[in-house]
Parts: sequence; C-alpha cells; structure tokens
Amino acid sequence: MAVYHLSTRINSNVPADYLLYDLCIYRMDSERNKYTLIDVKQHPFQSNYETQSHMTGNINESLSTIYIMEVKLYRNTMLHIHCVTPVPFTKMYTLEEFASGKAWSPVKRENPCYFESKGTMKPESRGGETKLIQITVPERPFIAKEYPVGNPLDPFEKSIIEQQINKRYNHYPDAFPDQNAASTCGPAAFFYCVQMDRPDVYAQAARELWRYGKTKIGALTILPGEGCKHPSGVFYTNDGRPRILGLDWMTLAGLRDSENTVLSFDTLDSPVAGITMWQTLTEWFEKAGYEKVFSNVGPVQAGIQGIRDLNEYAKNGYKVVTLINDGLLGRSDSNLTVPTHWVVWDSPATQDSNGYMHLNLFSWGNVYDQIKHKKDISFFVSRFFGGMVFKPLK
Repeated sequence: MAVYHLSTRINSNVPADYLLYDLCIYRMDSERNKYTLIDVKQHPFQSNYETQSHMTGNINESLSTIYIMEVKLYRNTMLHIHCVTPVPFTKMYTLEEFASGKAWSPVKRENPCYFESKGTMKPESRGGETKLIQITVPERPFIAKEYPVGNPLDPFEKSIIEQQINKRYNHYPDAFPDQNAASTCGPAAFFYCVQMDRPDVYAQAARELWRYGKTKIGALTILPGEGCKHPSGVFYTNDGRPRILGLDWMTLAGLRDSENTVLSFDTLDSPVAGITMWQTLTEWFEKAGYEKVFSNVGPVQAGIQGIRDLNEYAKNGYKVVTLINDGLLGRSDSNLTVPTHWVVWDSPATQDSNGYMHLNLFSWGNVYDQIKHKKDISFFVSRFFGGMVFKPLK
C-alpha cells in the first residue's frame, strides 16, 4: 500500500492565475466499473501551468497501471468563471508517469490547451476595424489514398470511427478486432485482450491514434509510418462490405507497422509485413503491462501435454494466446501443419464423447467454437504450437 502525489500540466498563453481546472484520474475494469484516484473541481494552476500535486488514498497498485485523465479548463474573469473546454480533454498515462511529473507531452496539442488572441478592437462608433486571426488545424493522420477526406466511403471519417469505438467499448456482440483482409492476427489477439480487460484503454488508444497518429499503452509506443497512415488498396468488397474497418486498420496495422523496420505496412495486401513472431507478441503484452506466467509456444507442436498445461490456466481466468495453423479452424481450407495464426482462448479445450475437439476462441473478429467439425485430438495437436499465458490487465 502506498500514497502518491499526482499532477499534469497544460499549455496556454493566458496567465496561469486566470485559469482553473477540473481533474479526474481513473481506471476501469473489464465491466467498465470506474475506480477514481483523483476527482477535483476548479483548482488553481501553479505558475508553470502545472496542476497542484494531488494526493491519492492509500492504494495497492502497480506503478505500471494505466489511468485515464480528464481535464476541463475554466477562464476566471472579473465578473465570472466560465468553462472554455465543454468537452473534457482525455489522455492516458501510467501511475508512475502521474506520480513522477511526466504525465504530459512535449507536443503542445497533445496536452490540454487554451489560447486567446490578443489585441483591442475599435468600437463601431470610432470607425471599427477588422482583424484577421489565422487558426491552423493539423491534417488528420489517417487518410486512405482511394478514399480521401470528404469521400462518402472514407473509412477514417470521425463519426464512423467513434461509432466503431463505442461498440467495442460497450462490448456489442461480435464487435471485436477483425484483421479480415490484413495479415495482422497477432495485433488482433493483443487488442482483443486489451479490449476485454481494459475497454477504457482500448478506446483511448484508438482515439489517440485517430487524433495524433500515435499512442502509448503503458510502455508500448504505437507509431505507424506515413505509408500506413495513408494506405492504398480497396477497403470494400464489390457488395460494399468493409474488407477491414478503419478502426482496425489504425490499431492492428498501426501496431504491426510500428515494429517493421524494413517492410512497410502501407497497403491492405501486405501479408509478409503482417507476420508476428511470438517474441514480438510477448513484448507487446509485457510493455502494455501484462505479466507473462507461462509459455510453451514454439515452432514445433506442443503435444497433448501442452494442451493440458494451457487448459489449467484457461480454467482460472488467465489470458491464453496460442499459435496454430489456421487449418485447425472451420473457415480455413489450409491442409498445412505449420504455424500461421494467433488465437485467444475463451475457455478450456474439451473433447466430447465421440472424441471430437471443441474450443471457444477469438479469431477473425468472432468468439465461438471455431474448431473444424468432427476433428479428433490428433488433428488438433498436429496444428497446435503452444501458447503464452498472461495475467489479465488491471
């Protein structure tokens, strides 16, 4: 148990003593229950535009725990105090960043901001005057080459992205990461786990990618290149269905592209650039704050004992992420027995009275028993290459 002093800072050209702030720092669990560390209203800033240092209660939290902050700003005039940010500014940082004074960005627009134009206008009785104020708005980071801003099929249009985020945040049925036309099953497995464990973190990461073209989940920095942020390719099938949602391109392709130093994930058909090795996937989970407790993943089949080992963890609520050949699943026609695909278990693997295998799992945007119909354990084992086990993210 420990007590922490938390703070953040803003950017402004208004004297700090003319400004006030609301600050709420909280996290959510898998059911979106809110746990608040700090919730203060209309406090004054320090002279350097840093908030006061707010003390938490006595808490038992890892310093790597991710929290969301919401900030509202107020302008104090001689006559009254009025809110200048009706929509709260949101950003996420770890408890360690909040406690060490690092919960702010060197990039101005990634902090809460309030600026005023300066100058006194002449009243109309004295001839009046016109002043020009130039306001610049940065270009939206993600723009599809074939569907630019204003195109009715723009996959990154703000209202469309926000609707997709809200469905994932509220756990709508089948509203899960889906790589579909992109070869990003590793990122899909990672973001599915984040969505299930910390829907607030998933939603905030997606919004930051849309706003800034980058985000940070714990110590995991997601910073896709320009090619990924301006992808080429057809986002829709002939009947108008999305080949991949804009949200999934930003998160899944964005994460995978961040790791590519040679190959660019800049088109919907980038299969080589999308392959994820287990060392990389492990690193993503651990940087985001997950703790790995077991692993039997590798280039060769893990055997029946490997299934038994993972079953014990699945029974106890751990995140079980396994490497398979996609031919194990009903939607694939593959006859190969080499590792090609990542899935996340939603329950232990079972065997029915006829000896056929069953396993509820996440893959391709769905969660259900996706094992091929009427296949026995030998078929399962020949396409199963073990997995990694993590404690749920808190």
